Amino acid sequence: MLGLITRGAAQRFGMTPAYISPAGWPLSYQELDQISDEVASGLSARGLKLGDVVSLLLPPGLEYLVSYVGAAKIGAITAGINYRLTANEQLAILNNADPKLVITTVGGDSFGFPAVELTEADSLNNLSAEIREPDSAPEILSSDPNRPVAIIFTSGTTGTPKGALYCNRQLEFITQTDVGDNWGGGTLSFTGTSFAHLGFMTKLPGNLKRGGTSFIMKTWSAKSALDLIAREKMVTIAGVPAQIALMLRHPDFDQYDLTSVQNIIVGGGPVTPGLAENARKMFGARLATRYSCTEAGIGLGTSFDDPEEDAILSVGRPLASVSLRVVDESLNDVEPGETGEIALRSHAVMSEYWRDPKATAAMFTPDGFIRTGDLGWIDEQGRVRLVGRSKEMYVRGGYNVYPVEVEAVLSTHPDIANVVVIPQSDPVMGEVGVAFVIPRAGRPVVTLADLHRHAGEQLARYKLPAAILKIDDLPLTAGEKIDRATLAAILSATPAPLDPEFTPDANVR
Repeated sequence: MLGLITRGAAQRFGMTPAYISPAGWPLSYQELDQISDEVASGLSARGLKLGDVVSLLLPPGLEYLVSYVGAAKIGAITAGINYRLTANEQLAILNNADPKLVITTVGGDSFGFPAVELTEADSLNNLSAEIREPDSAPEILSSDPNRPVAIIFTSGTTGTPKGALYCNRQLEFITQTDVGDNWGGGTLSFTGTSFAHLGFMTKLPGNLKRGGTSFIMKTWSAKSALDLIAREKMVTIAGVPAQIALMLRHPDFDQYDLTSVQNIIVGGGPVTPGLAENARKMFGARLATRYSCTEAGIGLGTSFDDPEEDAILSVGRPLASVSLRVVDESLNDVEPGETGEIALRSHAVMSEYWRDPKATAAMFTPDGFIRTGDLGWIDEQGRVRLVGRSKEMYVRGGYNVYPVEVEAVLSTHPDIANVVVIPQSDPVMGEVGVAFVIPRAGRPVVTLADLHRHAGEQLARYKLPAAILKIDDLPLTAGEKIDRATLAAILSATPAPLDPEFTPDANVR
């Protein structure tokens, strides 16, 4: 279906720029269709056929785009690999995917798989020239909803990445959910994350149907994003929470003319209330959130027309096509208002984990819901409130503490720009929380006592952090999420000193 939509977009939008390369030159919808045809023919000439896997070890760019569309046009399966991963991490993913061909810009033959190395293009003439068959096109494939299209690998923050397999039927359902039968209506936007992730791989067909123009950022930075937003007068911007936070913290933020921005979409992780409120205020725009996971495809969200507090306090409600459960460890539904694991079901969920039937079975409930691994509860208005990952929860003095719940309260302190809570081993309580805090520029230095006073009326005493560490920047994973493992390693190597006034036995409850 990706090939058909690319052809349809070419017919409707012609020479309208679809994507702008990191170097600043455009690729139109018509050119995307033609060049991806030539890439498809080139892949066929190299022996790739229906059902074969091609791995793309490429940075965000037009090379990735035309390779993905070209592979889909011959029925090959694209396994994207985040180029920011280490060589060992990339090799682990390649061994799982077992591709017939690796397309890369970094000497992929060193991985032991057949590979073609592309030279980064500086014009349409040499875009993916190494794998193009000029003036050729593949035969149009017959429709098959169960034909695999993409393998999307998880972030691997809790183990070896696993590949979620998506077929035509999932992409068709996601596209229908996003844009329906409509064509057009697209605006200017930018891409700021790896193309190997869920967002680009599953939403590309819908984005092509919108007919907008997207600027590709090979390497995202707050300055380059703000420059682009201001220069192009963008109306809607999107990013993961860390990217929004970094833009708000940029020292020259107030110097930019951002009055064009009307809408902000945040996804890829939980948004703290403090960040949500600051983003709305500083951009002067409406905020909407999106929540899903690599395996679920689509999930929950808030809309721009919802009450403002929805995006501040929650990840919203299930989309109309999504079923939601909150379950305990036995996969039974918890009582309303109780915390449990979020489980999602729709026609968008992955078919399976690639070459891993055991992990596939563990991911699904008997009635077909995907277990997200996220913990949360449903409030009285039907909104889902996240409290953290099941593997992030820690036990302090016999009580469960969910870091995201604590961060949500601490983030609203006026002297804090960002905060993350990480557990630290303690000989008395078992584990206690340590707050890694990024201070807000120009504000007083926040202390542990300040945090306790601020959060004391909203959180039980046992949930409050036992120590505070100030930090200039939070480490991020290759997927632009906060790297909690690195922060935990810091505490393991050098435990944070507990505040002298913190007496664990007196603060159990």
